Amino acid sequence: MSVLSSQDKNMNSSSVSDYGNSSALIQNIIPRDSFAAALTKNIVAMLVWLALSTLNCSMVSTFLKHSFFYEDPRYIMFICMVINDAVQLTLVTALYVVSYAFSKILASACCPLIMTAVTTTRSTPLILAGMALERYISICFPLHYSHICTVRRTAWTICIIFLLSFTPPLTDLLITVVKEPPSLFYSSIFCDHSLLFRDRSIYYKNCVFDSVYFSFVFLTLFYTYCKIMMTARAASTDLVFAKKARNTVLLHGVQLLLCLLAFVVPSMQAPLIQLFPKYSLEIRYVNFLLVYIIPRFLSPMIYGFRDEKFRKYWLRYFISNVQRVKPA
Repeated sequence: MSVLSSQDKNMNSSSVSDYGNSSALIQNIIPRDSFAAALTKNIVAMLVWLALSTLNCSMVSTFLKHSFFYEDPRYIMFICMVINDAVQLTLVTALYVVSYAFSKILASACCPLIMTAVTTTRSTPLILAGMALERYISICFPLHYSHICTVRRTAWTICIIFLLSFTPPLTDLLITVVKEPPSLFYSSIFCDHSLLFRDRSIYYKNCVFDSVYFSFVFLTLFYTYCKIMMTARAASTDLVFAKKARNTVLLHGVQLLLCLLAFVVPSMQAPLIQLFPKYSLEIRYVNFLLVYIIPRFLSPMIYGFRDEKFRKYWLRYFISNVQRVKPA
């Protein structure tokens, strides 16, 4: 994962691994942003981050202020996704802005940032799969829902999700420690996954992991969607609830496709830059928005706006805060 591929300025192409950064081979002919363009892009990135952070903070505050949300596995998993997205968005935006001031940083400082970014990126699809399974159980096994989906099991599921998500970057670090000289972590590099973890075996390992990982998530979403749709057709009551659950799982599928952009777009970026070298900076910026910004808008839409129960208390939170800041 390349969290800063939008601004690969001053990068030494000789240090790039031959599998993950073919775009760096043409760094010498890539123009730099003018001051006005760089300022505009950074302001837009910061404004989007501020807007999404405000939404995320309001959702977390709404969740924390009402104890009955703590007892619903659906909202517990949702708030974990909100926090996960907020951490990822904050980290990626900060690195994006800092990259304009510092083209290279110490590898030892880059390492935890990259590992955290990779972990939060990979955990999102797994949380989506968990939320889809929760909707599937609530629709297809309503009588057993309270016994299957408990708060304790939900907490264990979330722990397993983050453990699985942290495994790939952890193995990347272990392979690098074993195969690379210790001086690597004391050198200054452009903060990029394939520049820090540059052994070829890491690339193949992650390809295998990603294939299994996304196949599992896709099959889970596909299966739960089909079962919910079949149950909704067969049921004679509560069709509105079943239809809403089906649409929720469908939106999870859209989220999964947007998550896939984080793994597909970097490989498509280099050919696009070679075809349109004059627009290389614009291509990187659009990719940054598509991969890391736009997918973060879906979580507030799915549960913040569509869920009647959460929307009710969320709007109360907004109204109370607006009234609080009004002058007497």
